[in-house]
Amino acid sequence: MPNPWTGKGNPYTRDEVRARLQATLDRNEAIIAAGAGTGISAKFIERGGADLLIIYNSGRFRMSGHGSTAGMMAYGDANAVAMEIGEFEVLPTIEEIPVICGVHATDPRRRMWHWLLKVKEMGFSGVNNFPTHCIVDGHFRKVLEETGMPFEKEVEMVSIASKMDLFSVVYVAKPEEATAMAKAGADAIIAHVGTTVGGSIGVTGAVCSMEDAAARCQEIFEAGRAINKDIFLLSHGGPINTPEDATRINQLTDAQGFVGASSLERMGVEESLTALTRKFKKIPVDRT
Repeated sequence: MPNPWTGKGNPYTRDEVRARLQATLDRNEAIIAAGAGTGISAKFIERGGADLLIIYNSGRFRMSGHGSTAGMMAYGDANAVAMEIGEFEVLPTIEEIPVICGVHATDPRRRMWHWLLKVKEMGFSGVNNFPTHCIVDGHFRKVLEETGMPFEKEVEMVSIASKMDLFSVVYVAKPEEATAMAKAGADAIIAHVGTTVGGSIGVTGAVCSMEDAAARCQEIFEAGRAINKDIFLLSHGGPINTPEDATRINQLTDAQGFVGASSLERMGVEESLTALTRKFKKIPVDRT
């Protein structure tokens, strides 16, 4: 349903986004969500047929030539960056695809209900929990949990978003996190199995095998579905980098689609610009 004020799609209600994704599945198509850090990325990802665009701060680092993990560091206000990308680059550029805002829910300076009102007012159709503490582990994760910045804050954010009629598609790394998010009302869970491999700034050693990724995804999916049988199931990260990789995960698990950020936006730019530049370098020069 187009927005009557703009003639474009956004914002959509929560039920409208769910209906769009269900229609994709009913056509026997995979759900594809894509991270976009620039307006031109968003424009052409939409033309490629993606079902959702997710805007979060790591997109700015990624498209500046840095690793996406920079989005987890204190290199700027993650919430403000996501809002800025959405307001000035993506929302004015896309035609009708739903746009999701990455929300740093553990930021102790934000009143989350107040921030989500701004997210909704801007025209986003939903939220995603990024930066997310679900991909932080070890001693530092324990420190975050004990000092007022726990993953539970991300769960609380999703609960508030659900009450505001915002669609929620959330990262989780463990089955218990999927359970908590499903109970909070998450509409879709993304099994996050690590930083994406490949390209100029992808990880190499810090990655699990495809078999391990599939097993971890399935455990997460089953936990989410045990709470909500209608929750959408998506995979992301680690060795799942190409369409062939995502196909394999869909075959090995209950995954209904894939979320690509580096694997869609960054890899697409790296490969196409490199190849195109090499073609230009081969043009003949008449020296006579």
